[in-house]
Amino acid sequence: MLRCLLVSPDGQVRSGGRELIDAERPAGAWLWVDLQDEAKQDEARLLTGRFGLDPLAVSDAQRERHPPKLEAFEDGLFLLLKGLDAQTTDIRFATIQIALFIGGDFLVTRHSAQSLSVDRRWQALAAGDADAAQGPLFWACRVARAVADRYGPVLLGLEERLDKVEDELFDARTDALMEELVGYNTRVRKLRRVLAYHEGVFRELSREEGLLAGDRLRHAYVDVHEQMERYASLSGLYQELISDLVDGYISLNGHHLNQVMKVLTVVTVIFVPLTLLVGVYGMNFEYMPELKAEHGYQILLAAMLGIAVTLLALFRKMRWL
Repeated sequence: MLRCLLVSPDGQVRSGGRELIDAERPAGAWLWVDLQDEAKQDEARLLTGRFGLDPLAVSDAQRERHPPKLEAFEDGLFLLLKGLDAQTTDIRFATIQIALFIGGDFLVTRHSAQSLSVDRRWQALAAGDADAAQGPLFWACRVARAVADRYGPVLLGLEERLDKVEDELFDARTDALMEELVGYNTRVRKLRRVLAYHEGVFRELSREEGLLAGDRLRHAYVDVHEQMERYASLSGLYQELISDLVDGYISLNGHHLNQVMKVLTVVTVIFVPLTLLVGVYGMNFEYMPELKAEHGYQILLAAMLGIAVTLLALFRKMRWL
């Protein structure tokens, strides 16, 4: 899919297809080209031929997996982001590559799957947003902000779930709960890495004084950097919380196991001497002095009961029970 928006100097927006790429543009006008699921060879010819983009940057944009990056050229800027895919609503997320090529009078966005962030800004511009005439660099920042905004609900949703898991630890220490925590830890680690890349990219970009002319534009990019930095910090905090919950789960299970072993040990210690007595008097020797005692059976039972009571009292005094 290839779609275009042509923005005139007075902010009037015209939508169309490939014909707008070759259309004559008045001075001050700029063009936004959005590419999705285009054949890579045709896409590369368009980007390198018509827009004069660096072939290596185009190759990076077309790769299925590549860390977020920033490259500045004499006549433009290449920004590669990782956005959440259209189906992501919680921490079980998947990412897509979103490439932005920013020139003096054009913005090219490229993604291999639907991007809700790009669609959101595209629709705003097509509807005649008041900032339509601000130019490609400003709208690239708005796309980046939309990419950052989608990470917020994912992190906040995880926080709510972790609060519930913390309460459930004391009620139901199941393997399913442990499996859920380990899964969260893996996903948050991946999310933290992605956000850290973004934070570094926008920190570097916000310091580019030659590119960000004007206080409003600079503030917009600084704001995206601060947002990515905040989300990266939150993801680190949640990863530590998940690790604490895993440790707490293991500790609670270990404590429960110790209690069970303590009870079994007490039972074993009580029955060992009783079993010894039963074993002794269960021997079939003819000449055993106690066998002829008139009250031998009652005396043995009383001795066994006395041993059991004494041991129970001792364990109670030692606070084992």
